Amino acid sequence: MPDYHDDLRLAHVLADAADAATMDRFKALDLVVETKPDMTPVSEADKAAEEVIRGHLQRARPRDAILGEEYGLEGTGPRRWVVDPIDGTKNYVRGVPVWATLISLMEAGENGFQPVVGVVSAPALNRRWWAAKGHGAFTGRSLTSATRLKVSSVSKLADASFSYSSLSGWEERGKLDDFLDLTRECWRTRAYGDFWPYMMVAEGSVDFCAEPELSMWDMAANVIVVQEAGGVFTGLDGRTGPHSGNAAASNGLLHEELLGYLGDAPQG
Repeated sequence: MPDYHDDLRLAHVLADAADAATMDRFKALDLVVETKPDMTPVSEADKAAEEVIRGHLQRARPRDAILGEEYGLEGTGPRRWVVDPIDGTKNYVRGVPVWATLISLMEAGENGFQPVVGVVSAPALNRRWWAAKGHGAFTGRSLTSATRLKVSSVSKLADASFSYSSLSGWEERGKLDDFLDLTRECWRTRAYGDFWPYMMVAEGSVDFCAEPELSMWDMAANVIVVQEAGGVFTGLDGRTGPHSGNAAASNGLLHEELLGYLGDAPQG
């Protein structure tokens, strides 16, 4: 199995640089915020964080491609870094500390590009999570000061904690009634939002989560962290990885039931 230690170490360096850029402008009274064509906000900090990550990668990994939320795809090849400079921009611009920089390395294989390294850095929460394929998932302050992650062993919906996003997306998919039925079966339901529920699944504090509409950069880093913690990450169509435009993540024991309520028919 390939050793991704150097790539993981680089991802931490990238996260450190992004944290400096984002924290420098967090809660700034003169923060510049614009609206993108898809009507979502983008701040100057989103752009600055992605720019600093791209600069580091162009020097350290000039042959690798880069896909970022703000500046798109640059380069080709079997290795691709995927970056969401601020996952949770709406929180960021309102001063809510639940946001993170998501950095993933994906490699081409038989099933297309799949994440092999991921770092999720939430500096306003003073938290960071990471994983590399075949080497486990961890949380902590550094590579040398970390706790290994493991998903929960909850196997019944009646005992399960379920995290979700806004209700409107499920309504648009025609799944609102199914969603509400699922919440009634669970022990606890909370909308933590963005990257956080996936990290909670990896930590074992939440048993499953799902979102109806996402982009590649919203998911790639989360995928490998959940998988390396022993969990399962698919689209609502059951496809493994971040390719379906939506997400279902679980401890594995409840995944079939989760898709039974919220899933689509498999595609291909």
